[in-house]
Amino acid sequence: MAYTAEQIQVLEGREHVRRRPSMYIGSTSATGLHHLVYEVVDNAVDEALAGYCTRIVVTLHKDGSCSVDDNGRGIPVDVHKKEGLSALELVMTRLNAGGKFGGGGYKVSSGLHGVGVSAVNFLSAKLEVWVHLGGKIYHQAYERGVPKAPVKAIGKTDHRGTIVRFWPDPQIFPDVTLDREVIRHRLREMAYLNKRLEIALSEEELAITSTFYFEGGIVSFVRALNRGKAVVNSMPCYVDREIEGTQVEVALQYNDTFVENVIAFANTIHTIEGGSHLTGFRSALTNVLNRYARKATILKESDPNLTGDDVREGLTAVISVKVLEPQFEGQTKGKLGNAEVQGHVSLALTEGLTQYLEENPSEGRRIVEKSLTASRAREAARKARDLVQRKSLLESSTLPGRSSRCAARFSTSRRRASTRCWASRSSATSSPRWAQASATTSTSRRCATTGS
Repeated sequence: MAYTAEQIQVLEGREHVRRRPSMYIGSTSATGLHHLVYEVVDNAVDEALAGYCTRIVVTLHKDGSCSVDDNGRGIPVDVHKKEGLSALELVMTRLNAGGKFGGGGYKVSSGLHGVGVSAVNFLSAKLEVWVHLGGKIYHQAYERGVPKAPVKAIGKTDHRGTIVRFWPDPQIFPDVTLDREVIRHRLREMAYLNKRLEIALSEEELAITSTFYFEGGIVSFVRALNRGKAVVNSMPCYVDREIEGTQVEVALQYNDTFVENVIAFANTIHTIEGGSHLTGFRSALTNVLNRYARKATILKESDPNLTGDDVREGLTAVISVKVLEPQFEGQTKGKLGNAEVQGHVSLALTEGLTQYLEENPSEGRRIVEKSLTASRAREAARKARDLVQRKSLLESSTLPGRSSRCAARFSTSRRRASTRCWASRSSATSSPRWAQASATTSTSRRCATTGS
């Protein structure tokens, strides 16, 4: 079959998203399905980061749809001069269209590619949006990303904000059932990361509403993660610094377990694979605790430095950075790639943790002693492992060279001595009784002498 230009296909916008959804939401499993919710919520949170939104309500409807209602500024509805379309229709139906490309709409945001809400639209069987703006309510509906009618005003209002409601497409997702517990967990995280932002989850079927609001922010988050555990430092260490435009927040507290639980976020996005902010945190933590332990003479000159594994044993920490131009790996934003953020986090934690240890020497000593215990346990485990390995090696080895020859000669000598003893006993049986007794005694002596 000839391979010509006729076989080349060009997929753009909606068609490409629907054909390759995993490129935009990670997968079509439950993880990708819930990512639709997060994309819409992230847009509302961006309004809160910009200082215009104080409340977000996520509703799980009985018919399987989900709506996100915020009291932000509302998506613009005026006509875009270059494109000739309403700004609302533009952001809902065009990839790479949004207010987060440095045009002044947002200083810090979690959505940067301009594909979030439009991808949700393309992957939904149906989507509707209402915008409360300038005293009017504007509405537009879509079917699998295609507008059913132009944007139009349908009423009056004294509120402001945006409501987006969508129905996940069963042609894309094998299972379109949203898990309320998964969504509740994510919304609680968002409330921790944005202190004084109220986020509510309403469930129509159960007729209940859960509201999340935290004055303490990530300090409250760390305390919640350590709930039910014996803590080493009763007062968590909290660092809040802005360095070269990067806002760095870190809260950490140790418990008496052996488990490390460090959660990193960038622009409120949970970076599951870590990134430069996590690397900067780990290096600074190890350096500061070693320096403090030396200064406080808890570590002697002859003692080796604490390792990264030692200082992170039993650690619970939350890292949250807000970056002007974050570089995420992939649309699902699993890892932060900004190299400069590593230095920003390292510097902020070095300054903040050093101050905390100097102001709370008793807490600092307990933290270092916890790390020293981990170091000693690690060294003891290493020695025990080496001992077991050496013992196993000796037991599995055969006797080499000269030892084998000596063992063979010893075995041959014993067989010869045994043969002589039996021969002597046989000859003694044909002699007189007094001679047999003498021969038996003599034979026993010879046998004893030869080691039989």
